[in-house]
Amino acid sequence: MKNKKSVVLGGILLSVVSAGAMATCNDIYSAWNNNAITSSVGVTGNGGYGLPMWIAAVDETGKVCAVVNSGGSGADIGNKSWLGSRVISIQKATAANSFSLDAFSISTANLYGLTMPGGSLYGLQMSNPVDANVAYAGSPENYGQGGNDPAVGKRIGGINVFGGGLALYNNQGKKVGAIGVSGDTSCTDHAVAWRLRTAMGLNNVPGGFISGYAQKPAGSLGDEMIISTNGNVTNAYKQPSCAHNAISNPTAGSATGVIIE
Repeated sequence: MKNKKSVVLGGILLSVVSAGAMATCNDIYSAWNNNAITSSVGVTGNGGYGLPMWIAAVDETGKVCAVVNSGGSGADIGNKSWLGSRVISIQKATAANSFSLDAFSISTANLYGLTMPGGSLYGLQMSNPVDANVAYAGSPENYGQGGNDPAVGKRIGGINVFGGGLALYNNQGKKVGAIGVSGDTSCTDHAVAWRLRTAMGLNNVPGGFISGYAQKPAGSLGDEMIISTNGNVTNAYKQPSCAHNAISNPTAGSATGVIIE
């Protein structure tokens, strides 16, 4: 099973495609391997609980390419990691892909404050509901088995408006799909997605929602998560702090794609 998993994980990277061609799951190849996941999940600086993560990839059309769980797979995976996060990871990937363009990237973290009551995008999260009949079809024994997850090859839909969804850009700056990460605090989900996108080499972001943000650090890509520690996020492209009790936010910086204000 271990060897099979390595093969499956080795087929979950949206590759560089020719200019003008539509990127699909046929453009997936073996550059995303186990090391890309292990170097992104459970890393010091991610904050949160340190839980296993669900990771989904969709192509440019929103079709699911793969769903992986960093803690393994099988019918009992819901006893090891949050089972509800499987579909949430697909939602996040779908949302990031649906609202990002070749020249403009929007992370799901950027949508939180805008979709709250009083925000200019209030209700967006209900605009493209998940197709539950498709999302929960198939055997749970295959949940998280990369290209063998029952969601693969289908368009699940869904919009999620907290951290963990990022569009993917090849070295020509073309959007080729998106990834969604879920399984811990939403701030940690974003940090893991950011690290993974970097490890995949698909972080050639042309600019995005926070490009005009006055406090952005030098070298920011444009779709970072902005964590507001005062909770003032309504109608802003920010998200509240995830820190509570002994749980911390990710460390701010280019490694996590997090800005704390």
